[in-house]
Amino acid sequence: MEPLWKLVYLLEPSSVTLIFTAVAVSYASATRALNYGKEMERNHDLSEASITLDRSQALMIPIMSSFSLLFMFYLFSSVSQILTAFTAVASASALYFCLSPYIAQIKSQFGLTDPYISRCCSKPFTRIQSLLLFLCVSLVLSWLVSGHWILNNLLGISLCIAFVSHVRLPNIKICAMLLACLFVYDVFWVFFSERFFGANVMVSVATQQASNPVHTVANSLSLPGLEMITKKLELPVKIVFPRNMLGGAVPGNSVSDYMMLGLGDMAIPSMLLALVLCFDNRKVRDSTTPSDVVQSSKEFKYFWHALSGYAIGLFIALAAGILTRSPQPALLYLVPCTLGPIIVLSWMKNDLAELWEGNTVIQNEKAHLTGV
Repeated sequence: MEPLWKLVYLLEPSSVTLIFTAVAVSYASATRALNYGKEMERNHDLSEASITLDRSQALMIPIMSSFSLLFMFYLFSSVSQILTAFTAVASASALYFCLSPYIAQIKSQFGLTDPYISRCCSKPFTRIQSLLLFLCVSLVLSWLVSGHWILNNLLGISLCIAFVSHVRLPNIKICAMLLACLFVYDVFWVFFSERFFGANVMVSVATQQASNPVHTVANSLSLPGLEMITKKLELPVKIVFPRNMLGGAVPGNSVSDYMMLGLGDMAIPSMLLALVLCFDNRKVRDSTTPSDVVQSSKEFKYFWHALSGYAIGLFIALAAGILTRSPQPALLYLVPCTLGPIIVLSWMKNDLAELWEGNTVIQNEKAHLTGV
């Protein structure tokens, strides 16, 4: 156990930036999920809006994650180039999804003409969309060539936002089940996996660098500029910040050279944030009078409580890592700090039943009122 004065390391630029970035990404993920759902409702395209997890799917996530973790632990070097190629395609798609609303807003604000130039997958494709796609692909290629940590974080953040927008939780009951299972999953693989597998599986997988297929192809073809292409890549499954952020551009080979946070530690709590944000929005929308709207906007703010809890939980997780000088399962701290306040506050405000069952309670109430 380290002395408490070492908590001053939380004021390092890397620590502060990590906390700020994670909170901002969680906020952006939840708000993008809400806006994406509204877009699909306006376009009457609810079938493609999102995947809503049921109980069996929620239970399968930690199980499949465990198998994937072991697969990466034992066979990562054999499949790293395939994983890198797959991640590059997914990152370009996620980046396009995240930037599209901003491009549409700019186009609408300035009245830009945007003629259709082709059709892709039975959907029309415009000139601005083509330019945006070119930008996204260029950023991914830049990451493949340079391996820069800022590009790595940009792609990871895009993947997180896209995931939260497309994979949703129907209610707090399923959410609590998922978070509880992932709580156990995170604690086991960080604290106890070494006893069974001879190494900390979670840390080993998180710190492995993938072989760069671009470097492999360029080397086999003896292309010029080979020395400019990085041999190893940090996959954008985590955000990383070098401890000397004002110095080197690429994180070092040692875990102590940079701070990192897995995408799951942002995406999973963000699914809860998206759920309660939609609940807050529905409360305001269903208010019948202006006074009810004002009251609802003041009273039903579960989202801000959850977001504040996330920031506190992340701060505690980093503090625990500093004091123990060992990797910490972030969900050990994030789950109680986000889910706990929501359950307690909703119980105090008599909203727990509605949050617990989700749309089922609302539909039953509407059916009852219709019958009356």
